[in-house]
Amino acid sequence: MTLKTRFHAIPLAAALTASVLMLSACAPVVVGGAAAGAAVVATDRRSSGTQLDDQNISFKVEHVISQKLGDAAHVSANTYEGMVLLTGEVPNDAAKAQAGSLAQGVEKVRKVANQLTIGPASSFNVRSNDTWLSSKVRSELLNTKFVPSGSISVTTDKSVVYLQGKVTQAEGEYAANATAGITGVAKVVKLFDIISREEAVRLSGSTPGTNAAPATTGSQHAPIETGGGAAETAAPAGGGGGAQAMPIK
Repeated sequence: MTLKTRFHAIPLAAALTASVLMLSACAPVVVGGAAAGAAVVATDRRSSGTQLDDQNISFKVEHVISQKLGDAAHVSANTYEGMVLLTGEVPNDAAKAQAGSLAQGVEKVRKVANQLTIGPASSFNVRSNDTWLSSKVRSELLNTKFVPSGSISVTTDKSVVYLQGKVTQAEGEYAANATAGITGVAKVVKLFDIISREEAVRLSGSTPGTNAAPATTGSQHAPIETGGGAAETAAPAGGGGGAQAMPIK
């Protein structure tokens, strides 16, 4: 190759590299056959099919509630193994009950945790703070020993943090206590599906005694109130788990 040819090749290579980078930035990243818009988390204890089902359920629930209640309601849905968590604001108790019923009527919904509040839609500042708190919680869980952070879904609404996932009793306690210690968190609500330690080891593909949490947990930041009460509606074939509130002193 001549010197002149080399000089012509350099900008061509740079242009090709830039094009590849631009395509990479625009194209969805596929993980386990799902695009980034419906990303599948490899470390999640749910199967890839269940993760996609949950994402579709959340979309359908938000859509049907928006269609029925309109702009008067600001409702977000997050689903984990068929359990739908409803957060946001609705104008009155009737709208809250209707939203719960609409969510329960969506195909494959196993249970609804209706945590909607009555009142006007939260402000931009409140939502921004919730997003920031969720990021802090995820980071804390990632760095907390014995917590399977990839299997825990975090939702924050008006500084109340909701934790969903498939965990052992001990893992759930570790996760809740870690979350409760974060500055700015007003309350922690656990919506876990509790599984055995053996099941957790099987789903995680780990060896007993290495990644599993001990049977005992550390001291708690505050007492834990169990039971979702009227805020939780189960389908006829509903499974285990329940809302457990950990108020922060």
